Amino acid sequence: METTRIDIFQQRTFRTQPGLRLRTPDEALKFIDARGFIFFWPVKDLRFPSLWSAVAGDRPVPNNHDDPGHITWRWKDDMLPHRRWYYGRLLRGKGTFVSLKTLPYFYALSNRVGDLDDFQAAYQAGTLSHEAYVIASLLLNEGPQNSIQLRRKAGLASPAAKYSFHRALTTLQRGLWILPVRVAQAGSWNYAFEYELFDRWFPAIRGGARHIKTTRARQQLLSLALQSLGRISFRTAKRLFGWPAPHLQNALASLEQTRAAIPCGNDEWHLPALHPDVHPRKEA
Repeated sequence: METTRIDIFQQRTFRTQPGLRLRTPDEALKFIDARGFIFFWPVKDLRFPSLWSAVAGDRPVPNNHDDPGHITWRWKDDMLPHRRWYYGRLLRGKGTFVSLKTLPYFYALSNRVGDLDDFQAAYQAGTLSHEAYVIASLLLNEGPQNSIQLRRKAGLASPAAKYSFHRALTTLQRGLWILPVRVAQAGSWNYAFEYELFDRWFPAIRGGARHIKTTRARQQLLSLALQSLGRISFRTAKRLFGWPAPHLQNALASLEQTRAAIPCGNDEWHLPALHPDVHPRKEA
C-alpha cells in the first residue's frame, strides 16, 4: 500500500515512528501537551493518537501483561495523584488524557455550572441516573472513595448491579463531575481507582473555562484533532466528539473561515499544508 503524506504526517504526530517513541512519563506529558488530548489505548474504528501507540508502536494491544508496551499502565497510575494531566473516561467513554491547558475547553462544553453539587440539578432534570446521583453525593459528603467502597455504600455491590454502577461512573466522568485520582489496593485484584469530585481536584479549571464560549471551545478542540490527524471527516469528528450535527458543522465552517482547514469534495477537511492541491516545494 502506498504511503501518503497523511500517513507520514500521522506517524509523526502519533509518535509511532521508532525514533519518536515515548520512553519516560515526562516525554508522555510533553506529548499530551503538544496534542491537547489523546486516548490511553487505541479505539476501534477511530484512528487517533494514543499513549499505547506512542510507546509500543502502531500495533494492537496484546493480552500478554508482560508486553513492554504495558509500561503505559504504570505511567498512568503513578501520575494520577500529581495533577499534571487529566485522565478519565471522557471522549466516547474511553480512557482519555487531556492537557491542563486544553481541559478548560472541555469544561466549557460540559453541563457544569461550577458548583460542587450541580449534579443535583442534572438529576432533577432527568439527565443523570439515580445511581450516578448517589455516587456523586457520596463523594460530595464523604470525600474521595475507591470504587469498591462506592459500590458497597451506593447499594450496588450485587453482580446484577455491576453494569449500572460502571455506567454511572462513566456518565459522571464524561460530564466532568468526577475523575479517578489515584489507585487503591482494594478488591480481589488489589487494584481499584479512587474517585473525587472534579472541581475539588482541579479547582482552577472552572475559572479558566468561565470566559470560553461554547462555539470557541468546539472550534479549538476540533482544530486540535485536525492538527493530530492532518485530515478529518464529518463522520470521524462526530464519532470523536459526539456533538450535535449543527454544532459540528458550525465548528468546521469556523475553521474554513480562518483557513485553518480546507474542505475537500469527499466530506473531508485537511490542514492547508496537507491539502491534495497543495504540493510541497522542491529543494533548489
